[in-house]
Amino acid sequence: MIPPFHIAYHVTDLDAARAFYGGVLGAKEGRSTETWVDFDLFGHQLSLHLGTPFETTNTGKVGDHMVPMPHLGLVLPFEDWRKMADSLTAAGVEFVLPPSVRFEGAPGEQWTMFFRDPSGNPIEIKGFRDQAGLFRT
Repeated sequence: MIPPFHIAYHVTDLDAARAFYGGVLGAKEGRSTETWVDFDLFGHQLSLHLGTPFETTNTGKVGDHMVPMPHLGLVLPFEDWRKMADSLTAAGVEFVLPPSVRFEGAPGEQWTMFFRDPSGNPIEIKGFRDQAGLFRT
């Protein structure tokens, strides 16, 4: 078993965050106060605190695309990734990089998508048909 990861960052509106992370991404809400809320996002602890989100710039070169840096991400089995892509599309989420495959047929073949939460925080979700490909060179 892989140990859960914990990440905490700022959002501007906890209700919008609850609707997005809980409703669209399917994360289970945990503890909360007036200024923060925790989510279980595929077994990882995500803590969202009221405040100014971190600054990002499109400086990450991925193939022919420049993606937001820094960003947070999640790696899923392909079937879960596909469900997430369908859920985001159905919810009308605007993609920075729409669901697509990269490194097709090469070591590390992966499906990816980039989008932002309601506070502008960039998120990448990767999907692998073979999880062993995550670190394959």
